[in-house]
Amino acid sequence: MTTDITPFRVAIRQADLDDLTERLDNTRWPDELPGVGWSLGTPLGYLRELADYWRLRYDWRVHEERLNGFGQFTTTIDGANVHFYHVRSPELDAKPLLLLHGWPGSIVEFLDVIGPLSDPRSYGGDPAVAFHVVVPSLPGFAFSGPTVEANWGSDRVADAMPELMTRLGYEGFGIHGGDWGAIISREIGVRFPERLSGVHLTMLPSAVARGEADLAGLDGDELVRAEASLAKGRRFHQDGLGYAMIQSTRPQTLAYGLTDSPVGQLAWLAEKFEAYSDPGCAIDRDDLLTNVMLYWLTGTANSSSRIYTSLGGAWGAPPERSSVPTGVAVFPKDTGLPLRHLVERTDTIVRWTNFDRGGHFPGLEQPALLIGDLRAFFRALCNAMNGPFMAETP
Repeated sequence: MTTDITPFRVAIRQADLDDLTERLDNTRWPDELPGVGWSLGTPLGYLRELADYWRLRYDWRVHEERLNGFGQFTTTIDGANVHFYHVRSPELDAKPLLLLHGWPGSIVEFLDVIGPLSDPRSYGGDPAVAFHVVVPSLPGFAFSGPTVEANWGSDRVADAMPELMTRLGYEGFGIHGGDWGAIISREIGVRFPERLSGVHLTMLPSAVARGEADLAGLDGDELVRAEASLAKGRRFHQDGLGYAMIQSTRPQTLAYGLTDSPVGQLAWLAEKFEAYSDPGCAIDRDDLLTNVMLYWLTGTANSSSRIYTSLGGAWGAPPERSSVPTGVAVFPKDTGLPLRHLVERTDTIVRWTNFDRGGHFPGLEQPALLIGDLRAFFRALCNAMNGPFMAETP
């Protein structure tokens, strides 16, 4: 098995961009009932306007250059090609930090946080809290796909990511994740607790209120948050899980439309960005389109969807207990609102932050809040241990 690490640079053929333009020009649009808004999916008017912007004003080459602004590489792990950023900090005491995205996201979610986390001195931050940042594209996503084998679920990814860190020379490291990245980050903590200094999460499906029993004994602000969690969880399970059911059972059927039609791919992802983000924290449409482009140009609608086949009916099921110090950042417009008293049944919580704004994509919506919480979480771990910033890598 090769463990070689190969430099990588994004270089999309002009022929692929010309093909995209032709497909956008030749889109066959569906009808739409009047006055339905977002209730039946992505609205026709919204999508036509966004597709026109994509066709006429969005400049892939500008964003390709941005993607190439950080050192990136590929390596083969467990038979899969894994693409990743590896940005070493100029600070001598910096510690390794692994950042994991989910679906419908990508490495684009972290482009605004890599610089401040790795080089805080240049961004007005405290150089005493700096990180060597590693940002992989999950297997099956973007330049880490398509995968050629089945069963690339969260458990298999959780085994692959520590191997990546080993190859980079990091025995101990911290980790952050949202969406699937949160599920995988937590699983890494369960499987390899001795390697992690801390786990920072923005999503915990198992800790969202499921019924009135989850509200027992609460009062005041805790009860208010719990009631909101229960109401939001019920709405999501009633009206928001259709995509996951399709992707967990029939991703191949779905993939024909998403792989053949750029507008189909755009509609499928844009709906989730609208539903899961804070309307008061607008995501830049160029960032949204760059995220969509990574799915489209790499043809990974199918392989990225296949991660859902690992759910096996276990969505929100009680997880195995984690002993790793854990921080949770709750953004109010996220898909679900985890509750601390439920999380503490299974996780070792040392920091809990309830923010008043932001949603499922904090790296795009509120990067400063995410950066600040990551810094505070890992600094607090250092203070609690009365030692250097994070555990030293052997």
